Amino acid sequence: MSIGTIDRTPPPFFRQGPSALTKLILFSALALFLMVADNRYTLTRQLRAVIATALYYPQQALLMPVQAVEDAGGYLLGLKRARADDEAARRELAAQSERALRVEQLASENERLRGLLGLRPQLSVRSQAAQVLYEASDPYSRKVVIDRGTTSGVGLASPVINESGVLGQVTRVFPLSSEVTLLTDKDAAIPVLNTRTQVRGVAFGSTAVVGGGMELRFVAGNADVQVGDLLTTSGLDGVYPPGLPVAKVASVDRKVDSGFARIVLTPSASADGVRHVLVLDPVGLQMPARPEPATAATKAASSASAPAPKKGGRR
Repeated sequence: MSIGTIDRTPPPFFRQGPSALTKLILFSALALFLMVADNRYTLTRQLRAVIATALYYPQQALLMPVQAVEDAGGYLLGLKRARADDEAARRELAAQSERALRVEQLASENERLRGLLGLRPQLSVRSQAAQVLYEASDPYSRKVVIDRGTTSGVGLASPVINESGVLGQVTRVFPLSSEVTLLTDKDAAIPVLNTRTQVRGVAFGSTAVVGGGMELRFVAGNADVQVGDLLTTSGLDGVYPPGLPVAKVASVDRKVDSGFARIVLTPSASADGVRHVLVLDPVGLQMPARPEPATAATKAASSASAPAPKKGGRR
């Protein structure tokens, strides 16, 4: 056969099939149609539900070894963590027992010394538990509302504390609730005592501190105040019992051009997330009444009733 007799024409369409570009366009259009139809008309939802139901139990069977290994690891890790927590709790309990014995000894010694010196006994402050209901609606103040009011014996100026220290003071009382102004409020102030130097001062709430904080104002620039000093209630205001933690010194800025230092405090008790508090009776309710200042009429009457001094003569 000669080369010229070979048929060089391409095979017909039905033997060669569609081209690759035609297949791409066809299947792309089919996929797009199925996606639109499933998204709008949910044609394959039942099919997917049947397939998912059929594959659920095989999937669970295949996941059982993995879950068993994870559960075993979690059990061992939890057991180790529980043992560590138990050991730490035992150490803390031993330390607290030692502190409790020391406190009892100091309290007994303090009572004996007070009796020896003839001092009046220490004040016992009544307390009651309360729950924080919600924060006040005023965005420019730091106040919370508790579920105790006049029916529970809560009065104005009652201190509010938690396990960390002083939170604030009752400033408004209702029959079934009370409003507590926190120490970080811009209008709050509390007398404090530096436990290291025994120097008294006044701590104020401040909005200038980021996140809400306090400042120790009117302190001389050369005063002995250091970062980390603990400030407690002084007990001289007739409201707070002495010795309650109030704040710690966070920073001390001694400015050269000012006579006072800027001292920023970190409150010991944070109001964020607190749910349960203790409401104390003001200390002033148990203290003797202050003597009233003498008026001008009282002074005139006392001077008139006083005997006139005798004039001495020369013999």
